[in-house]
Amino acid sequence: MRIVVDLTRCQSYGQCVFAAPSVFRFHGEEALEYDYTPDDRFREQVRWAAAACPVHAIMLDYLDEQPESDSHQESVGGKA
Repeated sequence: MRIVVDLTRCQSYGQCVFAAPSVFRFHGEEALEYDYTPDDRFREQVRWAAAACPVHAIMLDYLDEQPESDSHQESVGGKA
């Protein structure tokens, strides 16, 4: 998993820090710091943190999850 935070959108509400304190933290008064590629054991916390952001500044990229293949589409459409 990779985390990207739009720091121009972030308003330092700190909901991510409360949801995933091992990944997100404040440096000084309002400067957000975070682990760009957190350990998988924090995956659920990071998802909650992204969902809790009131300005939707946190984006998650699941590097280890592959998109579904088109073979499923073919089997659903099916040929008789």
